[in-house]
Amino acid sequence: MVRQYIEKVKSVLKWGKIVLPLSTMRFYPPQFILRNPVLEGVKAAFHEGHEVAVVVFHLKDMNELSEQLGQSQSHQFIKHTKKFFRSAVEKEIDNQDVITLDDFYGDGLTLYIKVDYTRHTLSEIDLAMKKIVYSVEHSLHKAYPYIQPMFKTGYMFVEKRHLSIQDSIGRAQRQAIAMAEKRVKSEFNEMVYLMKRIISKKDINLLAQPIIDVATKEVHAWEMLTRGPTGSVLESPLPLFSVARQTGLLYDLEMIVIEKVLEQIKAAKCRKDIFVNCTPLTLGNIRFTRDLKNLMQQYKDIPPRQITIEVTENDSIEGLKNFIYNIKMLRLMGYKIAMDDTGAGYSSLSIISDIMPDIIKIDRSVIQNIDKNSIKESMLKGLMLVAREVGSLVVAEGIENENEASVLTRNNVDLAQGYFYARPTALVSAIAT
Repeated sequence: MVRQYIEKVKSVLKWGKIVLPLSTMRFYPPQFILRNPVLEGVKAAFHEGHEVAVVVFHLKDMNELSEQLGQSQSHQFIKHTKKFFRSAVEKEIDNQDVITLDDFYGDGLTLYIKVDYTRHTLSEIDLAMKKIVYSVEHSLHKAYPYIQPMFKTGYMFVEKRHLSIQDSIGRAQRQAIAMAEKRVKSEFNEMVYLMKRIISKKDINLLAQPIIDVATKEVHAWEMLTRGPTGSVLESPLPLFSVARQTGLLYDLEMIVIEKVLEQIKAAKCRKDIFVNCTPLTLGNIRFTRDLKNLMQQYKDIPPRQITIEVTENDSIEGLKNFIYNIKMLRLMGYKIAMDDTGAGYSSLSIISDIMPDIIKIDRSVIQNIDKNSIKESMLKGLMLVAREVGSLVVAEGIENENEASVLTRNNVDLAQGYFYARPTALVSAIAT
């Protein structure tokens, strides 16, 4: 009975199951599976600090090939295909990096591999996949010269943070299959890989720009500005944070930024106020205040009152049910709150009454050429009235020349920031000068 059942399931699935080490192959009927090598392998890889890539090898026109070969030769073709894949994978990928190669996917095989950012790059993974496919196609063509089998590949990384690793594995495989079958380009995969590598290595740079007291011309505070890895496509903050947002890694990136800011405050022995940028998405995260509190435990010499959390971008806070609550909690913890880009759009103005910021930063669009535009000066005066009503200090951003600075003086603006005063530089160097 068991033998008959096995043969029946084999004929339905057409493919068995290959479990690495690649030198062995076993078939497990569903009711006799006592362990899940894929799940166990992925969990072990995560525990070791690795990522896991799911790679799908999709055999194009499988149905047509089956009809061309006939039933008996189709079984032989599948057997050879699995054998050639085992051989190619053994040749191109270190055995320590292979979790498993299975064929529960009807028109192809799925390879699960560990990815170590210290040893692997996306281009190396791409090259290995191409070599595997070329080797298998070449071997099959020699064995069956009258057919031309073609494989397409797709891959996706298993998401670590999902509540269920099993669900994450399934989602990654579906995405990899879609990429293989639809020939979806791997740009998104590349973005995910780059961002995870940056976060894993904490590979960001911080620059400090002074915020000047307009009346005394002294440094009142420093704003910390983030840059990606030097010389990379993500060095500029705009693509860096854009990619982080698109790949769902914005929170992780911004928490790394805060950690690096605290490191620099400690290293520079800075006693001035420090402005740290945070998006509403991060500030609205239910974990934010807890994670920040835990992080600050490592820097007990830095009082929360020294840190000003600057709410950046014009994201709507609607739907961010924890945003206002977190703002209130941050105040109770001793942090100050700044509102960035005020005047750049209605959204920033609309939430001033909600968060009652300690500091309002007036956007560069209002300040640029303000000395030549009376309407802009009227806008500045209006924003100053709002700030006074709220009880906020005002920072004018993007001051680039003396004429713009003079408008600030005659309107009694509290603080100013821009290239006219100083360009961003490393905090330690800035304080030393």
